[in-house]
Amino acid sequence: MSVLRSLEEKIAGLVEGTFGRVFRSEVRPVELARKLAKEMDEHRTVSVSRTYVPNEYVVWLSPQDRERYEGVEEAVIDELSAYLLEHARREKLALVSRPHITFSTDDRLSLGEFGIQARLVRPEEDRDHARPADMGHTMVYSASDRHQEALSEVREAPRRRAVVVADGRRLVVAPGGAVLGRSRDCDIVLNDSNVSRRHAEIRPSGGQGWLIQDLRSTNGVRVNGRPVEGPHPLESGDRIELGTVHVSFEVE
Repeated sequence: MSVLRSLEEKIAGLVEGTFGRVFRSEVRPVELARKLAKEMDEHRTVSVSRTYVPNEYVVWLSPQDRERYEGVEEAVIDELSAYLLEHARREKLALVSRPHITFSTDDRLSLGEFGIQARLVRPEEDRDHARPADMGHTMVYSASDRHQEALSEVREAPRRRAVVVADGRRLVVAPGGAVLGRSRDCDIVLNDSNVSRRHAEIRPSGGQGWLIQDLRSTNGVRVNGRPVEGPHPLESGDRIELGTVHVSFEVE
């Protein structure tokens, strides 16, 4: 049994009979576990003989998502902390203390979005006055690996935020762009066999503009019914076809 599967079953057992109610939100503990591990991996500090990783994590949730963790939050945090500890052991990463995770609320996050801030803090420092040895950007994710972007960037330019609408889901494009495809490594994942693993890329153009480009996909890209060859400008309301999958592009 995989560690993530084991984690999911443990958390499910914490609140027998209410798991579906509590975690009906898109932000599920197993998704938090994946992204916490990713933030741990991406904030490594290499010393002479060890590779250190953050030991403190703040998980930012929308008010709606935070409400759904009421009553089980501490138990979920304990399981997530144990998962990070095991992940560090498997990857031979050094921690200066057991992973410490806290949940906080950010009104600017939408349902299904969550942020993670990772930092390395020496245990001998007072937690209320600690100066972090290393702190990265707060990263904002949608559930299920579907996008990521720096929180500060979202707040600085909210009016030019790009969104891909697929199957009723609104998936935010990061300010630096996003790769769309079937692979779980893509920024926006489209689970359809007619979509290539890395099918297309949406990226910012000059000013407030956006472009889409086919990444040598098998079934091609169309915008408003016309095939795309090379970088193609996008406008809010454009209809995009990735093989036989139809999505729409919006700018907010």
